[in-house]
Amino acid sequence: MTREQKDNLFVLVKSLSKSEKRQFKLYVGRLGVNEDSKFLLLFNILDKLTKYDEAAILKKGIVKKQQLSNLKAHLYKQILISLRLNPSHQDARIQIREQLDFATILYHKGLYKQSLKILEKAKNMAIANEEKNIAYEIVELEKIIESQYITRSLSNRADELTIQAKALSQQNVVASKLSNLSLQLYGLFLKTGYVKNDAETKRITEYFNARLPEYDINDLGFREKLWLYKAHLWYSFLTQDFLSCYKYATKWVTLFYDNKDMIVLNPVFFLRGNHYLLEALFYLRQHEKFKEYLNKLETVTQEKWFPSDDNIEGLTFLYLYTNRFNLHFIEGSFNQGLPLIDEVLEQLKNYQDRIDEHHIMVFYYKIASMYFGAGNNKGCIVYLEKIIDNKSLQMREDLLCFSRILNLVAHYEAGLDYNLDTLIKSTYKFLIKMEDLYEVQKEFIKFLRRLGDIYPHEVKNEFIKLHKKLKEFEEDPYQSRAFLYLDIISWLESKIENKPIGQIIRGKFEKNLN
Repeated sequence: MTREQKDNLFVLVKSLSKSEKRQFKLYVGRLGVNEDSKFLLLFNILDKLTKYDEAAILKKGIVKKQQLSNLKAHLYKQILISLRLNPSHQDARIQIREQLDFATILYHKGLYKQSLKILEKAKNMAIANEEKNIAYEIVELEKIIESQYITRSLSNRADELTIQAKALSQQNVVASKLSNLSLQLYGLFLKTGYVKNDAETKRITEYFNARLPEYDINDLGFREKLWLYKAHLWYSFLTQDFLSCYKYATKWVTLFYDNKDMIVLNPVFFLRGNHYLLEALFYLRQHEKFKEYLNKLETVTQEKWFPSDDNIEGLTFLYLYTNRFNLHFIEGSFNQGLPLIDEVLEQLKNYQDRIDEHHIMVFYYKIASMYFGAGNNKGCIVYLEKIIDNKSLQMREDLLCFSRILNLVAHYEAGLDYNLDTLIKSTYKFLIKMEDLYEVQKEFIKFLRRLGDIYPHEVKNEFIKLHKKLKEFEEDPYQSRAFLYLDIISWLESKIENKPIGQIIRGKFEKNLN
């Protein structure tokens, strides 16, 4: 499976809504350019194309091949300028930046008093919206202007600006260190995944403590607290301390609910915080709290005041549907979850340019798992093969590993044993190439190696042996997470008790409710 190469300009044009296209054409008209301007003609051509086709563009004769690159760059810039002028994109950050630009122009014209008046207003707005980096820039410009625009209050004003600059600088330093730590921990997570032993836990803990800046929680504003909670969250995820994940994700989400204006200004952070909270609750199997926070998130994202743009809509879809799948996995309600599959596949068409391919593959794994739990093994295999056959994407090893294991199990369950030996060998070869396998995976490899030599009447005994062995790892903090990708234990119990796996998982869920 190869991924079609996307042209940035084409993707941008296709992302525009009808109102944004109309706004762009009105903007071009205000420029006073000819209606037959080449960049406008190029815009109309791209708007009509269903996929990027350079040959089709050149065939229109509006531009020569050697000039196309420059024309595309010019059109790209003009679209961005038009979008910046669109009221729907005029958030607080853009408004503050715009006021700073106006003040800078007035300063260069020597209109110091007018410039300072705008800067004061912009600074108050920046501080109120926790935009302290921009606020610091504004104070620095105020200091420059005050040094040239002499007034009787200069001495007091100088002290005031100096104190303000120092406070903002200190807050920005703390925020920068915390955001750096958060990003570094996230990078470690992508590179190495979860810790697998005590030695790795010790190394990550030392890394975290060495980089965590000193702070007084009472001195931290919204932004600094947000980065603090994010850093602790990623440290907790790395060390597989899901109770701590829940603690800091709750602090993160509560911070937003206590500052509703920040939800409007930072909807992406709000959505991500809720997703991590739900992920922690999923790992902890906290059904009632999971439902409560998922329902709350669904309600908030439907409010009229909740921001809406292409990016936010894509993320809202991603996080809501991921967790709707997870709710069914917790409950073992696989058949009831099947309608989600068609909904997700339809929505993925709409968001194909806004959701990265890795997350699409994660959806495919969830779809496969839903089919497997519902007993539709052939449907399960279809979506697992989409993941396994994707050679163009560097996905997390754990996702690829469990996709292959589940694929093998689904083939076995579906009775597709005409190529089972070949599938066992290819899965085994893939797994032994992986580094730092879970013990669960190692035991499954041993089981696979024996499977071809087991007589049919002996299979149940082998299932019982493997089940007994894997139960030893169920409470191991470094091994138990493997069962969240594929509930091998419930599958083995379904074979031993001769019941559908969905019935086994549902029975465990209902037992925990009592």
